Amino acid sequence: MDETTAPENLNPLQRFGRDVRQVRLARKITQKHLGKATGYSEGYVSKVESGTLLPRPSEKFAKGCDVTFGTGELFAGLLRRVDEGDHPSWFVPYLNLEKKASRILDYSASLVMGILQTEAYARAVFRASHPREDSELIEGRVAARLRRRELFEQDNPPLLWVILHEACLRTDVGGVEAMPEQLEYLLTAAASPHIELQILPYSAGAPAVHMPFTLLTFDNSPTVLYADGPQGGKLYDSAKTVASHVDSYDRLRANALSLERSLALIKSLLKEYRW
Repeated sequence: MDETTAPENLNPLQRFGRDVRQVRLARKITQKHLGKATGYSEGYVSKVESGTLLPRPSEKFAKGCDVTFGTGELFAGLLRRVDEGDHPSWFVPYLNLEKKASRILDYSASLVMGILQTEAYARAVFRASHPREDSELIEGRVAARLRRRELFEQDNPPLLWVILHEACLRTDVGGVEAMPEQLEYLLTAAASPHIELQILPYSAGAPAVHMPFTLLTFDNSPTVLYADGPQGGKLYDSAKTVASHVDSYDRLRANALSLERSLALIKSLLKEYRW
């Protein structure tokens, strides 16, 4: 990071790195010492401080900085705000609940669910929906979307059950550069013991619901619904609304292809892209 760069011109990762460096220097700690204290290398610390570590520093590093510097939860909080800064404000409440859910039940109507998107696919989605946005902002959104996969790296990850309408597989997002990779990633994801994937085929007829939605279930609190709207997504906790969508999800799942046949369809479409 250029030392002469004005603070207002720094992106969120650069601001985080600047703050780490300032506190480190104030405590008279070397990069090597900080790396050892947090469980990382000196090079890792250098990349954090320059704002070039992608997709972003780990939560372990941020918490390690707080312990080493004696700053409470300052850097852990700053890192959370880096994540939030790359997401629209209306999506942040959903993300906070997604991390606590024991099961995530998703229906995707036309695009692959965000947490299962590859980098190239996500970039094409964001570029289509934000055609005038600077490339740096697009890349920030892409990196934030990919970071959601960290959900499955925790000790007790949730069960993710995804129903993709066949349109998700046949909508050409990103062309031959993105679609084969996306289909391959779906097959890889479906091999995880924490992810179940079904396809709702065109032959199933009109779906129970036409808009995508997600149900989040928890061990000790009621199920919550997340659904898209014209002004962005919204969370619903009304028992009646949630129950209606639970019923719709059951119908979608009943009309979808079996797990095995769903994977067979994805493999078949992957061959078409490769021909």
